[in-house]
Amino acid sequence: MKIFSVLGFLGTATAFATRSGLGSSGQKSLPSLNSRRTSSSTSLCMKTIAVFGASGLTAAECVYQALKDGDKVVGLTRNPSKLVVPKGSGGADADKPISDPNLTLIAGDVKNPSDVAKVFETPIDGVIVALGGKTSDVGDTMLTDGTNNIIAAMKEKGVKRIAVVTSIGAGDSKDQAPFAFKLLMMTVMKKIFNDKNNQEKAVESSGLEYCIVRPGGLTVDPPTGVINVIEGEAGSIPRADVAQFCLEAVKDDNFPYIGKCPCISSVGGTSWTKDRSKAARGEA
Repeated sequence: MKIFSVLGFLGTATAFATRSGLGSSGQKSLPSLNSRRTSSSTSLCMKTIAVFGASGLTAAECVYQALKDGDKVVGLTRNPSKLVVPKGSGGADADKPISDPNLTLIAGDVKNPSDVAKVFETPIDGVIVALGGKTSDVGDTMLTDGTNNIIAAMKEKGVKRIAVVTSIGAGDSKDQAPFAFKLLMMTVMKKIFNDKNNQEKAVESSGLEYCIVRPGGLTVDPPTGVINVIEGEAGSIPRADVAQFCLEAVKDDNFPYIGKCPCISSVGGTSWTKDRSKAARGEA
C-alpha cells in the first residue's frame, strides 16, 4: 500500500518547505549521468552563476552550494534579507545570514526587465531560475513573465545555459503526480500550474541550452548526493539535491539532460551521484 503526502507536492508548486514521503512506481531506465560525466577543464573551472528567486528555499540551496564550491553568485530577490543559510546543507549554520565576497545580491523584481538586466551587468556563465510564491502575492503570470525577461536578457548578453525549476505535474509530466495532487492541480492550484506550463513553453522555445527540472515533493532534509531521474510516479527529494542537480546542469558542458525536462526524486529511476573524487575536482 502506497502512502504519500500531498503537502510535499504542494511545496513543489508554492516553494514552501514540507516533509513529504512519497512512493514511486513505473520507472523506466534513463541514461546514467555518472556514465556520461567528464572531467574536462572547461566543466571544472569556477563559474559565475545567476540565481533568480535567490532567497527562496531551493534557490538559497543553489546560492549556498555554489559559494561553497568556490563559484561566484549574482542573485536577484525581492527580499534580500530573507536569504539565509539553508537547513538542508547548512547544518549548524542554518538560518544564519549568508555573507560571502563572491556573492552579489540585488534587490529587485523579476517582472521588471531593468531589474533583471542588473544581474547581467556581471558576465554570467549560467542561470538558475527557482522562482516561487503564492499567486495572490506575485500574480498569476509571474513565472512566465519573469522567465521571459530572463531569456531576453540572456540572449542580449549571449548567455546560453539555463536550468529552470518547475514541478512534477507540469508540462507532459501530469501522470507522474499522485492522484490527490492531480486534483489540486485542477482546482486550487490551477492558476499556478497554468503559469508553470507557460513558463516551460517559453523555455523550450527559447533556443537556449536549457534543462527544465521537475522535482517531486520537496523536503529540507540534508543532501544525499543521489538524484533519481524517473519516468514513473515521483517521490520526495531534498531541496539540497535539487540544487546540486541544477548547478551541474549549468556548469557541466556535457550535462546529459540539456534540452530535456527530467523529473527527479530520491526514490526509484536511474540514480545520479556526483563524482566527489579528487580527479573530478582536477586535483589528481
